Formats: sequence, structure tokens, C-alpha cells
Amino acid sequence: VQLVESGGGSVQAGGSLRLSCAASGYTDSNYCMGWFRQAPGKQREGVAAIDKDGNTYYTDSVKGRFTVSKDNAKNTLYLQMNSLKPEDTATYYCAAPFSTRYCGVTVVAAVAGVWGQGTWVTVSS
Repeated sequence: VQLVESGGGSVQAGGSLRLSCAASGYTDSNYCMGWFRQAPGKQREGVAAIDKDGNTYYTDSVKGRFTVSKDNAKNTLYLQMNSLKPEDTATYYCAAPFSTRYCGVTVVAAVAGVWGQGTWVTVSS
């Protein structure tokens, strides 16, 4: 599996961005996919995840603002980010953890797998 993110950029607080993650070589063995972020000097944080059945998972700080989705026909994962805040500023990575049974934001951030190259998101106040 190879993952390529796009859609990052700079936005003012309250604005929106949509991140995309094009997956090549994706197979049904990828039970879980999602997004994590890392800001300078901070630990990696799982943001959102979606499992093979379409169940979604979010870290508390983005619930109600971010939406993870996938288009299986296009092999593409999305992260719609609304009402962005300065604390959302980070590099966002698409991830496909090597998990065949579990999914969630912790799995996306902590379980070994395939990551994209990252896309930078800056939210100014």
C-alpha cells in the first residue's frame, strides 16, 4: 500500500479544509485506516479512523468538527475539517495500520503500518 495525502494549507480559525489520501495497492486486508497529526514538539495524536465496516472513531478534541470518510471505488480516504482552531495546526498523516481486527484513533497513531508523507495544516487566529 502506498498513501499520498493532499489538501493541506493555511486557513483562518473557523475555516475548513478537506484532506485527501489516495491509496494504491489497497486491499481488503486493510481493516483500519485513518489520520493522525503531529505538531512541532508534540507527540503524535490519532485524529480519526474508519474501519472496513464504515464505523468511525474520533479523538475528543475534533468530535463534531471533523469527519472521516472513504470512497472505496476511488481508493481514497478523506478528512473533512470544519471550524478549525489554531490548536489544529500540525502535519497530518494518512495511515493504514497493520491491524486486521482493531480500529480507532489509538490504533492509527500507535500501530505500525503504512503512512503517507504528510500534509501541513496551519490555522491562524
